Amino acid sequence: MAQVGVVGTTSWGTTLAIAAARAGAETALWARTPSEAQAIRGDGQNRRFLPGVELPPGVRVTASPSDALGQAEMVIVAVPSKSMRNNARMIRSAVSGSPVVVSAAKGLESDTGKRMSEVLGEELPGLRRRLCALSGPNLAPEIAAGKPSSTVAASASREAADRVQALLTSPRFRVYTNSDIVGVELGGALKNIVALGAGVCDGLDIGDNAKAAFMTRGIAEISRLGVAAGADPMTFAGLAGIGDLMATCSSELSRNHHVGVELAKGRKLDEIVGAMTHVAEGVDTTRAALTLAASLGVEMPIAQVTYGVLFQGLEIEQAIAELMGRDPVPEW
Repeated sequence: MAQVGVVGTTSWGTTLAIAAARAGAETALWARTPSEAQAIRGDGQNRRFLPGVELPPGVRVTASPSDALGQAEMVIVAVPSKSMRNNARMIRSAVSGSPVVVSAAKGLESDTGKRMSEVLGEELPGLRRRLCALSGPNLAPEIAAGKPSSTVAASASREAADRVQALLTSPRFRVYTNSDIVGVELGGALKNIVALGAGVCDGLDIGDNAKAAFMTRGIAEISRLGVAAGADPMTFAGLAGIGDLMATCSSELSRNHHVGVELAKGRKLDEIVGAMTHVAEGVDTTRAALTLAASLGVEMPIAQVTYGVLFQGLEIEQAIAELMGRDPVPEW
């Protein structure tokens, strides 16, 4: 039986451990402390991040990184992007052999603008050719509940992507492969910025026309940066682009959409984020995206005004006025 190790007892990490077990793998979920591992084992579920979803028999929870990862042929790292580098350093000595290493984080490193596979490649250089990224319209509670869902496993290595597909595909979780890891990662990360604005649209009730236009121009902005970074533009028309954007900008389960709605109500960012159990990746990704865009010479007006609202005190109505008042240009 295949063995899979999952780093991160987040809702997404727990969900992916469940998904791997449903697909037939023997799965180990690594908890950071013995007390956390004991609590999850005792409850038979992750009450903090995924309450009400029972862990299947194929998932065991351990506080030992070597126990969780030492024999794994696939290691999934499902932690917030801001802690990806630290977690990679923590697991370096526990990973043995040549497992496929999968980043399940949808964000960019805040101070460098680097994608998560780049971070993992720097910290796990011996496994650089075995790195994958997982992205798509993947709201964790729906997948955990067994609702039909799809995702994309992307890697420069066809063999690695195919292995992820084989280990995670089940009757309710369909995995596609893609060789464009740059596009898949950027689509997953940058759509969170657009989701913040989509939440503002809903919070202000400014209409479906406005929200549809905002999302469409958002994917155009994502594509522009992605292509400049070396991505295939077709990737942004797929599950890791349009698909993920639609889910994240529309669902009440979306953390980034929630932040946007609350900003529209006049609440302060620190207050909103402080009250959340989960991480809204779009906040830090906005900073990172502008760092990356500056290095590539790409204009990102949506990301720019979002940054202004989040960190510079820009009023939302002024942000809307700035976007609507830009010089008229051809669509393409």
